[in-house]
Amino acid sequence: MDGDLKHLDRPGGPDTTDPPPGVAAAGTPKAVGIAWALLGLNTLGSAGAKTVIPLPRSLIQMATMGALVAAFALALALNLRLRIRPSAFVFLLTLLLVPSLISSVQPDVGLGALFRCARLALFVSTLWLLSRWWDGGLTFVRYHVRMYFAVLVLVAVGLVVAPGTAMPEYYGERLVGALWPLTPPQIGQYAAVVIGLTVLLLLGRRTTGTGAAMLIVPSFVLLAMTHTRTATLGLLIGLALAIGSLILTSAAARRFFAWAVLCAAVAAVVFSSALRAWFLRGQSQENFANLTGRAKVWDALLSAPRTAGEKVFGTGLGDKSFDGLPIDNSWLAVYDEQGLIGVTIVAAMIIVIGGVALLRPPSLPRACAIFLISYCALSSYTEVGLGDASAYLLHLALAASLLAVPAAGTPPAVAAEIPRRRIPRWARR
Repeated sequence: MDGDLKHLDRPGGPDTTDPPPGVAAAGTPKAVGIAWALLGLNTLGSAGAKTVIPLPRSLIQMATMGALVAAFALALALNLRLRIRPSAFVFLLTLLLVPSLISSVQPDVGLGALFRCARLALFVSTLWLLSRWWDGGLTFVRYHVRMYFAVLVLVAVGLVVAPGTAMPEYYGERLVGALWPLTPPQIGQYAAVVIGLTVLLLLGRRTTGTGAAMLIVPSFVLLAMTHTRTATLGLLIGLALAIGSLILTSAAARRFFAWAVLCAAVAAVVFSSALRAWFLRGQSQENFANLTGRAKVWDALLSAPRTAGEKVFGTGLGDKSFDGLPIDNSWLAVYDEQGLIGVTIVAAMIIVIGGVALLRPPSLPRACAIFLISYCALSSYTEVGLGDASAYLLHLALAASLLAVPAAGTPPAVAAEIPRRRIPRWARR
């Protein structure tokens, strides 16, 4: 898979420059990819479906939190001089710690909120340390695709080993993680991100057709088995916006967009009843209109009495639930836990990073960033994660890395870690 994603590093053809041992193609140490994967492991969570071998939640939490600590330690070891790249996104994410801490230090909140604050602080600190290698290149895109495709492989293995556990009745026979507790929305999210980024890499000639098919086809099958409407719509809309940003400069994007519109029109006519049944998932029209009961939770959350301090700073970081029911809306979850200040900061994050993407000239990194930003913005309506350490924040951090401007006077492909050979003075003459 590594070879498939790194086959083409430039539009003109394969990159024949071999980096030194321990350094990636774009001059980034390979250990940076390990730190990025550890951040992804931390965002997998500890609650979800029942697994084949029951895993204690305390053990899973120890593994995920240990991954975050290891990611921070590894990033610090790679960046001992604390060189960071200015980033408005990470700066706003750092500001989000202020309302989180103020609301979590209340005596009646509990130690769980403070633990989540510490986790978010460690997550943000790791992003600051890794920002040194954000140069607008596609190195972190490859890290992202490999990381989440590895998770999908784990899900597929669980489906083969224990199909009954992977398609349980209590989830409506939707695909879940049988080896690691993953919910259908999580699996759908990972599959959609892998498909979207791989399609864009293929259009930019950064991977081969065979390599892209090996990633896209199984990911699409798993996405269909999850019956996740949010991930499917996010994938389609995000890809449409991303490819639309390349239409004026890429003939491949124009051809792909035309074929995609044609195939979508044919599928809408021929398979309309099947698509409607898949989209409804056996629900009634009333249940679908209430967003599977989410609207009732939202109304109860908004109508609940709050003090002035709770409205401004929130009630402290929690498990994204209200009265024992999941909130399933990032904006309302942020309002509940971090107040109006938190909602303002999160909105500023989306607006700033989206505005920067619109101002950049057309390019493949910009298209990948547009896909990730639009996907996260759309998913925020029925998913949580924009106010705490999560996969959605990691997606947005990847978009920020794609929009970063390389340091002045330093080509993106030249790494500071690559040792330069000393040339004697007489040889220079």
